[in-house]
Amino acid sequence: MIIALEGIDGAGKNTLVQALIREIVKVDGIIGVATMSFPRYEESIHAQIASQALHGKMGDLVDSAHGMAVMFALDRAEVGKELGQWAASRSDVLLLDRYVASNAAYTSARTGNVEDRAWVADLEFEKLGLPRPDLQVLVDTAPETARERAAKRESLDASRTRDKYERDTALQDATFAAYLDMAATGWEGRWIRASETAPIMQAVKELR
Repeated sequence: MIIALEGIDGAGKNTLVQALIREIVKVDGIIGVATMSFPRYEESIHAQIASQALHGKMGDLVDSAHGMAVMFALDRAEVGKELGQWAASRSDVLLLDRYVASNAAYTSARTGNVEDRAWVADLEFEKLGLPRPDLQVLVDTAPETARERAAKRESLDASRTRDKYERDTALQDATFAAYLDMAATGWEGRWIRASETAPIMQAVKELR
């Protein structure tokens, strides 16, 4: 099954993924647990182009919300077959640090158009054929706390310089609001809001 952890920058998604790995392996019937993070900046040419745009190196590409959304979508499409294999397995779990909902939340936050969430869903799930996740988890850390974490992370690691999206306070707030609405309305499947493992593990057992 595929479980996607979503949230704004600094929400603590990766920390929660690591905690979930330790818990999920204890569930009867679960054979394997793997993780994948998006964007895949180290492996994907599309993610690398998006990163360069976010750091002011690709002309006006970053000014296009839809252009950036396509880059992030194509990053996922590069591993679409692998994602499909995980989706077909009920004895393995793939934990994703961001997935399609991230693209929908950020794009609609940038444009101010809720309909862009449906546009992203059509692009990624229909046109590119990516599997829908079995569960989407909103790591609902408050934007103020997330910003503090992101800034601290940057100060401790020169390679973690915040990009244009991460530095945009208004965008982070709008994206968080978009995530809240998507979780409340069940955008493209089941959602829960959690910042700890217990409620997520309960949902995993129910999916089993």
